[in-house]
Amino acid sequence: MDGAGRRRIYLMRHGHVDYFDPEATDPRQVILTEQGRKQAQAARDALRHVPFDMVAHSGLPRTRETAEIVLAANADAPEPLSEPGIEELKSGRLVADTREELAARLAFCFDAAAEPESRFLPDGETFAAAEKRIVAAMEKLIVDRVWRTALIVAHEGVNRILLGWASRGGLATIGAFEQDLACVNVIDIDVTPAETGGGLQVERAILKAVNVTPYDYVKSGLPRTSLEHLFGVDFGGTRPAAGGGSR
Repeated sequence: MDGAGRRRIYLMRHGHVDYFDPEATDPRQVILTEQGRKQAQAARDALRHVPFDMVAHSGLPRTRETAEIVLAANADAPEPLSEPGIEELKSGRLVADTREELAARLAFCFDAAAEPESRFLPDGETFAAAEKRIVAAMEKLIVDRVWRTALIVAHEGVNRILLGWASRGGLATIGAFEQDLACVNVIDIDVTPAETGGGLQVERAILKAVNVTPYDYVKSGLPRTSLEHLFGVDFGGTRPAAGGGSR
């Protein structure tokens, strides 16, 4: 059947952004910083010979811009698709007075993802609902389209959930899948004819590489988590309290 066989997904996270930029009035619409563009350019150089025949991003500016930079060295790449199903987890409204407080509220939030009704910050989307949405979008990109090699640019929480799906560990594992800025994950997917109803199904996923950063392959310059880097804080390995301290 057309589309059956082994496929490869290069799953990226977008490059560096600054949510505290005075000109950024809507955090959903932030664009890459100069540092973020350089990170994406490093991924472009690493992936320049990969023959992508499907490209998708979440539709938000930071993922769209990252995808465009990566594809700049690949004249034969197709037009990227916007897939809102892989937008970042919805966090609700959170007011924080400082970077430290906001980072503290975000830090370790993925650890409790498998607990019943666990949410991505107060009033945010439940992890269970996010997993259902994100996995459904990914499976649709796989079984509804014929391609062999795809570039998909998404977000930290999205990628963590997809890595949990690929490893069959689910939400209980996503706290362990760090996703540095502009990182690349390589996932091979075996696609087979569906057992009933025709069409295709995902038979299994194989993690070939996780959290590779072409701008720093051995991560000697990445001692902090990506969240600590984004917010310019360093919790030193301690678990921060919600108010911005540590315990």
